[in-house]
Amino acid sequence: MIDHEDVAALLGTEGPFARELPNFAPRAAQQAMARAVQHAIAERETLIAEAGTGTGKTFAYLVPALLSGERVIVSTGTKALQDQLYFRDLPRVRSVLDTRLKMALLKGRSNYLCLYRLDQTVREGATFDRTQASQLAAVRAWSARTRRGDRMELAEVPEESPLWPRVTSTPENCLGVECPFYDDCHVIKARREAQEADLVVVNHHLLFADLALKQEGFGEILPGASAFILDEAHQIPELAGQFFSQSISARQLTDLAQDSLAECNGVTGAIGLVLEPVEAMQDAVRKLRLAMDALPERGPFHQLESKRDIGDALHELREVLAALTDVLASQAERSRGFANAHERAALISERLDRIAERGSERDVRWYELFPRGFALHATPLDLAAPLRAMRAQTQAAWIYTSATLSVSSSFDHFARQLGLDEPQTLQVESPFDYEKQALCYLPAGLPDPSARDYTDRVIESVLPVLHASHGRAFLLFTSHRALRRAAELLQERVPWPLFVQGSAPRHRLLDEFRHSGHGVLLGAASFWEGVDVAGEALSVVVIDKLPFASPDDPVLQARLEALEQSGINPFMGWQVPSAVIALKQGAGRLIRDVHDRGVLVLCDPRLTTKGYGRLFLKSLPAMPRTKELAEVQAFFDDEVSATA
Repeated sequence: MIDHEDVAALLGTEGPFARELPNFAPRAAQQAMARAVQHAIAERETLIAEAGTGTGKTFAYLVPALLSGERVIVSTGTKALQDQLYFRDLPRVRSVLDTRLKMALLKGRSNYLCLYRLDQTVREGATFDRTQASQLAAVRAWSARTRRGDRMELAEVPEESPLWPRVTSTPENCLGVECPFYDDCHVIKARREAQEADLVVVNHHLLFADLALKQEGFGEILPGASAFILDEAHQIPELAGQFFSQSISARQLTDLAQDSLAECNGVTGAIGLVLEPVEAMQDAVRKLRLAMDALPERGPFHQLESKRDIGDALHELREVLAALTDVLASQAERSRGFANAHERAALISERLDRIAERGSERDVRWYELFPRGFALHATPLDLAAPLRAMRAQTQAAWIYTSATLSVSSSFDHFARQLGLDEPQTLQVESPFDYEKQALCYLPAGLPDPSARDYTDRVIESVLPVLHASHGRAFLLFTSHRALRRAAELLQERVPWPLFVQGSAPRHRLLDEFRHSGHGVLLGAASFWEGVDVAGEALSVVVIDKLPFASPDDPVLQARLEALEQSGINPFMGWQVPSAVIALKQGAGRLIRDVHDRGVLVLCDPRLTTKGYGRLFLKSLPAMPRTKELAEVQAFFDDEVSATA
């Protein structure tokens, strides 16, 4: 008889998982992590657990979570991973443990069909093109049969379709309890289920939206929990920055204008009062965007303040937004929609004033430009303090896990960013045999990455590797410019299908790459993580440069200056550790299974010419390294002879 308190035994050779799950392989690393998670939950501790690829970390935290008798929130990096956890991993663990605990899946409101906005869209009878008309018909048919209203169920309407914003709600335009469809609201139902559940699966965006007290009009949407388990935790520092920021965007202002006009339907005389201030605000938004046109894509706020035409346009926007707020206040009692629009306008106006006026020294004020819009932000310089306060308020266990949290076996950088004081730490290695399964190739003779022809030279070095592997490669770039140049160079020079980020939705590119058998995929940013291609379809990962954060990021610049003032070397104390974690993510795409074999090509010569290069190499899984192309070719020759 196995004691259920011993989670390691449950996952061991004699345990129920080994007996009941096909292909389950007991792993000492998984068992060690399960024990650490169990202890952290019981003692309400903070734990940082780095679990190498293939450890089985999902089961390592789900088993103790389900056996803890406590209410647990599990948060992960993306909605796709959330669905995988809830629909695939949790049912398996529940079945083996034979537990009857209540589970819930909760996403942000934009993932759920809004019956009110669907009804409005149908009633408006807007002139849709043929594609959108067909998609609206599909949404209407689905709305009659769906129980959850989760848009992931409806694959025939693409995630990027412009129809979705018209049939989902935002915190700003939700009517709350006064909505005529309130009793059937999918968001409300999902939240009720979450509040009654023992274990809730959320994503980091939703978790931080709630914990940073950005409630969506319903008070706290996540139930109080005894433990928070954050998977893909390497994403947390950046996400936390977003949710502790004050921001307003051109999109928010435009949506407010459109919703205010739409609310005039059926309210006698309202259009005569609302139309003029709405048009004035839309005009002011356009003027400000036009005035900002000559600026870089992002920058510190003082760049706006130093240009008189931008300053004037910003002042005008604040004035007309205040005027619209006053008009909406006069109509607020005439309909719930107007009351809602007034609340939104007042909040946006207050936020804009706070960002535009010189705020606290603890905030970094900055702007972003988009092709047809802009955003203005005030971001805390130091996230450690608000995160520390947030955790203290919960009085819960906090467990952070990922395959990439350490830098040369140290968790100091991650802990400092999140304000984690003396956390428990655990580092368990991947069970994969990198010595036999992988080879790291450092091509010789490449110039400094700042050289004008650097991408051309990288492709010259990589082509022989692609020929040796017959495609089957990911080429990961640190910039979209380099990606586009590489795509041009490879277009005429390789016989295998090319899959280039931006040419199709991410999920479709990955599916087509997997099925092609010999494809070459070129990606930046989002392709560095969360991509799982096991088997022969992927046998080479190429990384063009060390992934240092963009030097034009105003928040990063301000943080580096603050570190320097406090006596910490900002390059070695922040930029290098952050780049190491990002490189580990990219390199982690290569070996995803015990049967995988592959070559990791690291092109950046700074790995061997700069002292800090050793820190990057030391942080990667221990695999043989070579500068000889012949060894790469021999590696793939061995693969061919092994399968012959």
